[in-house]
Amino acid sequence: MALKAINPTTTDAWKKLQAHFETIKSKQLKDLFGSNPERANDLTVQWEDFYADFSKNRMTSETLDLLIELAEELDLSDAISKYFDGDIINATEGRAVLHTALRAPKDARVFVEGGNVIPEVHEVKKKIENFTNSVVSGEHKGHTGKAITDIVNIGIGGSDLGPAMVVDALQYYKNHLNTHFVSNVDGDHFNEVIKRLNPESTLFVIVSKTFTTQETLSNANSIKSWFLNTLPPEAVAKHFVAVSTNIESVKAFGINEANIFPMKDWVGGRFSLWSAVGLSISLALGYKHFESLLDGAHKMDTHFRTANFKENIPVISALLTVWYNNFFNAESEAIIPYTQYLNQFATYLQQGIMESNGKSVDRDGNPVNYQTGTLIWGEPGTNSQHAFFQLIHQGTKLIPADFIGYVESLHGNKDHHDKLMSNYFAQTEALMNGKTEEEVLSELKTQSTSETEISQLTPFKVFEGNKPTTSLLIQKLTPESLGKLIAMYEHKIFVQGIIWNIYSYDQFGVELGKQLAKSILSELNEGADNVQHDSSTQNLLSYYKRNC
Repeated sequence: MALKAINPTTTDAWKKLQAHFETIKSKQLKDLFGSNPERANDLTVQWEDFYADFSKNRMTSETLDLLIELAEELDLSDAISKYFDGDIINATEGRAVLHTALRAPKDARVFVEGGNVIPEVHEVKKKIENFTNSVVSGEHKGHTGKAITDIVNIGIGGSDLGPAMVVDALQYYKNHLNTHFVSNVDGDHFNEVIKRLNPESTLFVIVSKTFTTQETLSNANSIKSWFLNTLPPEAVAKHFVAVSTNIESVKAFGINEANIFPMKDWVGGRFSLWSAVGLSISLALGYKHFESLLDGAHKMDTHFRTANFKENIPVISALLTVWYNNFFNAESEAIIPYTQYLNQFATYLQQGIMESNGKSVDRDGNPVNYQTGTLIWGEPGTNSQHAFFQLIHQGTKLIPADFIGYVESLHGNKDHHDKLMSNYFAQTEALMNGKTEEEVLSELKTQSTSETEISQLTPFKVFEGNKPTTSLLIQKLTPESLGKLIAMYEHKIFVQGIIWNIYSYDQFGVELGKQLAKSILSELNEGADNVQHDSSTQNLLSYYKRNC
């Protein structure tokens, strides 16, 4: 077994944390700041263009020391080495986990089954670069001689969420190509996309590692049928490319073998945007920006791999999740980016975090006796302030939140950016301090409110405060800084999995529903009525068949 299997609750550090939690659980953040004038400096990490302020979290330096002690007792350093060195840490599937190798430099050496994978990684990157340049420049033309104007990415899960999020986040840097994403097997979805397209100037990128994913193949075949209503079969070779390992099935589809971009089984789907799965990113932004995205991720890899745990942004972030999840019993985390460009970021992280660490069996195959995983949700500020912030401020649930902000706006509208960022700063302060009864009374009295109204309104206007937040302030949204940010959360996922003694890189939980769906589909197509279901499912199927 590559990774050690240690139940974290049996460690000395966990027992110390339990005792420490009893002494700190009721402490107020504003009192912690009052007792330590250096708190903000003590609990902030500055690295390159990232300023990570952890000081508004319900912890002290002692808490952090004990959390790091837990990480050390569970031998996190050893796990990190195995992660980067290509050991089989995805043991249930017998695979290495090496999305980090996809952004490593040419002179790196990472071995899988005795072979250095880096030369092949850079060979694929060169192929992406050459193809991107030929499409963007207009050299690669469609069957009728028209230049490509539109790119359609056909994939689902990691083959869609990562590229779609990055292209949306970096639209400021986009070139002239229009980019579309088709993921859901919902026919209405793909029809809404294709009705805006000219098949003569559209390039389709089919992304499926096995080339068997039901949703992706259904969409690809339907789009191919639509395409062939206008152009002959030989045109497929000019307008369809694939990212896959199943070369024969891709060729049978009609795609030119030269336009098949390979990927490896040591790249998990939800971490695959750095691979050939990122072809749509490269096409939409240009290869240089794609390379900058990779470079940023590699810089975060180096920070994570080499920085002391007390100054390590992904490590501290992950340990805080453990602190809130396993000691405060907080079940969710909010991701609040103060830029509309990152409006898909929380959705992207939902897959990355919840598919990875939504596990109830430890690395020995035993049921865990503690909470793992967290619910991830969020929306950009300030929109979210007018939506769910009420729950965070005055609800009964403890919801730690990451606030992500940028010092510089991209378009340079300082008036708007100052208003945006004033909310970023104000919300974390308000969540920490709240509003006391005395403050509410004073405020109401200055408004000439009657004594009766004051008595009635006061309880509703009190804010408990003491709500934890992490503030991540980044200089500017660039391809490089986005690469760093995504990689930061990837490593946070890894650390959480190590602490919780689970395997983060399989996803058997998504397969049961797919298996049942295949069975039910054959039932719907063949009209069989002798398949046994529970009474609810049977009634739903009967109603559907009667009315469709």
